[in-house]
Amino acid sequence: MNITSEQPKIIVVGSSSIDLVLNTHHLPKPNETVMAEKSESFFGGKGANQAVGTSRLGASVYFIGCVGMDPFGQQILRNLVDEGVNVGFVAENEEVSTGTAYVTAAEGINSIVVVPASNYCLKIENIIEAEKFFATSDLVLVQLEIPMEVVEFTVDLATSNNNKVGIYASPATKLSDHMIEKASFIVAKSNELSIVFGDENREQILRKYPNKLFVRDDTNSTTYFNGSEMKYYRNDHDSVLHKMGMGDAFTSGFAVALCHHNSVDDCVKFGNDVSLKVAKNRGSQSGLPYLKDFTQE
Repeated sequence: MNITSEQPKIIVVGSSSIDLVLNTHHLPKPNETVMAEKSESFFGGKGANQAVGTSRLGASVYFIGCVGMDPFGQQILRNLVDEGVNVGFVAENEEVSTGTAYVTAAEGINSIVVVPASNYCLKIENIIEAEKFFATSDLVLVQLEIPMEVVEFTVDLATSNNNKVGIYASPATKLSDHMIEKASFIVAKSNELSIVFGDENREQILRKYPNKLFVRDDTNSTTYFNGSEMKYYRNDHDSVLHKMGMGDAFTSGFAVALCHHNSVDDCVKFGNDVSLKVAKNRGSQSGLPYLKDFTQE
């Protein structure tokens, strides 16, 4: 992995939330009441996770999103600022609450219900307000927890400014051919490929998008087609206990490695290494590593 002396400039357009986690002995069945062993709260939202992830890996990061004018929203903004993320283009909406996610965690499995709230209030106008920063950025990251028209506009604006574009296709939504063509790389979950790309089998889909589509599963493995052969990279161990945020972590690592002009193989390896460190800690952002964690190894 090569780290150049240049600091990548990354724009992240996406969601932020407070994740409220209930730890139980087992996931409740329909009509069943279970007692939680404890409750916890963490900073989350796929966009905010990636903003923090890329910032900790040495990038200069602008985050564009929307929060409510409530205590959760203020906590999220303070956290992002503390993480070195520029929040000058985060909209505040007094009519809706900040996004939240309710997570029931048991036996290494998470059951998640997301309330988008203010995240669905992000508008194209909010992206236009930050347009001048696209001209000087290296890469733009988007996910699918905000309105799709905002995602599509962002992708078009980014490519018109010659930015690389990374799409984390989660939560799974069908991507248009136009968006797929514009993307520099797409990260998707193995069990959601048919939703995002249609009903072809996994190998057929991968072969259609060489060195562009990277398919992940919860064992911290990544599969992709390099144009001549199917590639598979996996690294995990017994401490892979907490799987929230692993996809965002992989995307952050891949994006930063790409900005430093590394090969696709090295980008995948670095993304997996970043993702593995997240799995050692609870919360999507708590375990996100810093660049020094790798340069010291």
